[in-house]
Amino acid sequence: MTQRLLLLDTASLYFRAYFGSPEILAPDGTNVNAVRGLLGYISQLVEQYEPTHLACCWDDDWRPQWRVDLIPTYKAHRVVTEVAGAPDVEEVPDPLELQVPIIRDVLAAFGIAVVGAPGYEADDVIGTLATGAGMPVDVVTGDRDLFQLVDDEAAVRVLYVGRGVGRHERVDETWVLDKYGVRADQYADFATLRGDASDGLPGVKGVGEKTAASMLQKYGDLDGIRAAAEDPASDLGPGPRLKLKDAAPYLDVAPTVVAVARDIDLPREHLALPATPADPDALADLVERWSLSSPVERLTGILARAEG
Repeated sequence: MTQRLLLLDTASLYFRAYFGSPEILAPDGTNVNAVRGLLGYISQLVEQYEPTHLACCWDDDWRPQWRVDLIPTYKAHRVVTEVAGAPDVEEVPDPLELQVPIIRDVLAAFGIAVVGAPGYEADDVIGTLATGAGMPVDVVTGDRDLFQLVDDEAAVRVLYVGRGVGRHERVDETWVLDKYGVRADQYADFATLRGDASDGLPGVKGVGEKTAASMLQKYGDLDGIRAAAEDPASDLGPGPRLKLKDAAPYLDVAPTVVAVARDIDLPREHLALPATPADPDALADLVERWSLSSPVERLTGILARAEG
């Protein structure tokens, strides 16, 4: 069997399941729609793409302090509580927050790898596991920032779920170029220039997607663009030149914030897709307590067929 690694941006998927599915109550009245939805997504993706390896990548720190130190507005609008000396608390609806430990318990009972790293986001875990994986990699996410990982030569692509898991798009280098007018290896610089309100990244004021793309097409990368802005002899127009100079403090630090880490020290030996649940008794208890028989039976069957 050809080896293939499936990397899940787990929070992206369980948030999508929570907001996109009707409330489903366990016997004690707990809403479990995100649990059931995530299991359904995993079943669908494993059945469709037949990975041999799978990791549910986790936000051990969804807003790392080292990124906040560089850009204080980074994800600031999502903070509900600031905790001195500890990760800030993200605004999460109570019915969803209650489901996250259940998700962890179910994944553990199945033996599906959950991978996080202190001080790093799931994006960074994905970037590290996708780099040098030694096999084709599919990254499942609703986060456009991860387009920077797309690499046809290394067989890394993104399964983008922006329109839903059932309508996901396969993002390769041609897709990125056609969509944004930049290469995948230019996407991080493109995102830096454009900014991203959802992440609290201001971008360069007055520079939108079209202007960012045209500058990258002409000057290659952010360093080339900034060099052109400082060079009186370059053909960069006076408007963009002034905007780039005004944004110099932001541009000095933003690339570090936007770039996905690719070199975290992470274990890789436990990512093989399980053929059978690691702890059948624990899984049975979770099924009964949280009314998960249908999604668990489906995933159990798909894992067994995948192994066969």
